[in-house]
Amino acid sequence: MVETLEHRRFVEFCDACRRYRYIGLCFGAPGVGKTLSARHYSRTDGSGESKSLETVFYTPSVVNTPRAIDLAIKRSRDLNRNLAKRPLRLEMEEKLNSIRQRDEDYKAEVLRQHDWFSKPVPELRPTYGEVAKAYSIKEMEIADPTALILVDEADRLRMASLEQVRAIFDSGDIGMILIGMPGIEKRLARYPQFYSRIGFVHEFRPLAANEIRDLLEKGWAPPGVNLPEQPLGSEAVASIIRMTAGNFRLLNRLLTQIERILEVNSLQEVTKVVVEAARESLVIGEA
Repeated sequence: MVETLEHRRFVEFCDACRRYRYIGLCFGAPGVGKTLSARHYSRTDGSGESKSLETVFYTPSVVNTPRAIDLAIKRSRDLNRNLAKRPLRLEMEEKLNSIRQRDEDYKAEVLRQHDWFSKPVPELRPTYGEVAKAYSIKEMEIADPTALILVDEADRLRMASLEQVRAIFDSGDIGMILIGMPGIEKRLARYPQFYSRIGFVHEFRPLAANEIRDLLEKGWAPPGVNLPEQPLGSEAVASIIRMTAGNFRLLNRLLTQIERILEVNSLQEVTKVVVEAARESLVIGEA
């Protein structure tokens, strides 16, 4: 994941919605990187050491119902809660195993040495049950860590589904972000009960020409794509900028196709001709 200016702006937007517990609305043209940034923020793309326990990333199916939405988000929040409890459960397991071993060693010693006629067998404290109960109380005190829910493809939500999303927001002290296409803000304005809860609006814009140029000059390429180490020529860079128009998805696809053209033709340099040849096999609109 390349951290562009738009990605950094999106992160700031998410942080604000999470901090102030607002509903946020993010919209942008297809391919500008909304979903990629949302997945990276929630770490569902495998980035970072572990999944973010504070964020749920959810994409409704094309045909969705309020119940399906409620169950899916609840399942993700339960997963976050279980992950938050895992360190305590591992600690409890280790502690209980040590107490179990202690009791077994003590029992063996008592059988050999204790004077059963003079006094009762003393009980070791804390007992296994006392420790298990103490950890159960600690586990119940761990609250739901989810602080932000990201709903991608929010354009798929109809009135009943939007009401379910609103109910989820109202039921907990959390932030929520709906991610969709341009125009979703106008559509949601027709639902006053939902729209009145929107605190922040963010437009996810295409990459600027200077950002694409900077990425290419630094030798950036999509994961798994290997381009020649020498810098791209100015004409090639200008062609890529013009063809992709700041669309991050098209930039990924074009660079992937450029690698194929170089490999098929045994070339070692990305030129304007190579870029134009790569474009021929892509559906990216007028150059």
